[in-house]
Amino acid sequence: MDGIKNAASTRQIYKEMGISKEVYDYGEKVWNSLKDRWDEIDALSEYNQLKVIGAMQKNKVSEACLLGTTGYGYNDLGRDTLERVYADIFHTEDALVRPQITCGTHALALALMSNLRPGDELLSPVGKPYDTLEEVIGIRPSKGSLKEYGISYRQVDLLPGGGFDFNAIKGAINEKTKLVTIQRSKGYQTRPTLSVERIGELISFIKGIRPEIICMVDNCYGEFTETLEPSDVGADLIAGSLIKNPGGGLAPIGGYLAGKKECIENAAFRLTSPGLGKEVGASLQVLGAFYQGLFLAPSVTANALKAAIFAANIYESLGFRVVPDGRESRHDIIQAVTFGNPDGVIAFCQGIQQAASVDGHVTPEPWDMPGYDSPVIMAAGAFVSGSSIELSADGPLRPPYSVFFQGGLTWQHGKFGIMKTLQKLVEKNIIMKEFG
Repeated sequence: MDGIKNAASTRQIYKEMGISKEVYDYGEKVWNSLKDRWDEIDALSEYNQLKVIGAMQKNKVSEACLLGTTGYGYNDLGRDTLERVYADIFHTEDALVRPQITCGTHALALALMSNLRPGDELLSPVGKPYDTLEEVIGIRPSKGSLKEYGISYRQVDLLPGGGFDFNAIKGAINEKTKLVTIQRSKGYQTRPTLSVERIGELISFIKGIRPEIICMVDNCYGEFTETLEPSDVGADLIAGSLIKNPGGGLAPIGGYLAGKKECIENAAFRLTSPGLGKEVGASLQVLGAFYQGLFLAPSVTANALKAAIFAANIYESLGFRVVPDGRESRHDIIQAVTFGNPDGVIAFCQGIQQAASVDGHVTPEPWDMPGYDSPVIMAAGAFVSGSSIELSADGPLRPPYSVFFQGGLTWQHGKFGIMKTLQKLVEKNIIMKEFG
């Protein structure tokens, strides 16, 4: 009897939160079909949780590590220990984990600008990079771009099915090729996310042509979605944002780089100053959040994966194109849904915003965001502004009009968010269906 009462009360609170009986019942039907996959995700989370705890114990994380420093930040115990923890988790020689790295784009720009020199060439063998990197590289003119410093760029697109064009990649590599950048996640494209295994195959191919080429992986959105990371399969350098997966929803700012010692030293000297490098950079009062967020990251990432799988199965069952599909293995937390019209993208984002605990009363609208070449709509009612490990969705207002959903600190919040998007699309007559 208690189970029946609990189900009834849950249905009632969904109703009070604006979810119709038809949408609720449809969501429950989809969720009930997915519970076996939840066991797989929980096993992944358990493995990665133990990996994080092991790295913290190995490096003797103590209460003193949670305290911050000011000024120059010399001899910052917590900062230096945290970087050793990251290096151990990612199995790299060194790491740079700092609040002075402001976002994922900054982390990637830092990695590129510190390890490339005038006359070098950057190669992307996986097609177009994420929009904000276009100005970093100089694809779109911008002050301070790599192009302004005499660094050239080549790109090899993926094959129509998402495979690597190995012949074209081999032809693009030349004596100037210094660094290859591999974007793990899809960005604002509807191509498959690259698994760690596939990234390893690509790196092995490139190293077979010229072993000295630096292979860098944009690891944003991918951390802890598999048991291995790109640095386990040959990546010389990986980079990401702490307000995505590894910050666990608690890090208020920051980014990380992990990789070979020389690459990290180059980045440290670029971040601070030649001659100073990693020795300076006060951690202020963020170390507690950095450590605890990292501790929570495997579990939080697992919740985001569950929400993404739920979204995929909901919208695929309604006839929309989704990437990945509802049955595929997952290699990042992003779920793309293609609506084919801007109204669908806008309604989806507005539904996500209505599910937020913070700014749930706000209605997002498309606008010309810095770093993007078309209007973008973003739904992000987050405790940390712009945090995309929290429940969020965004998309550019351009064909094929796809929305990119990610995050959810808890599975329950992710589930509610997707129910809200479905409700919004029904209310706007974008989805017209008898739910059963």
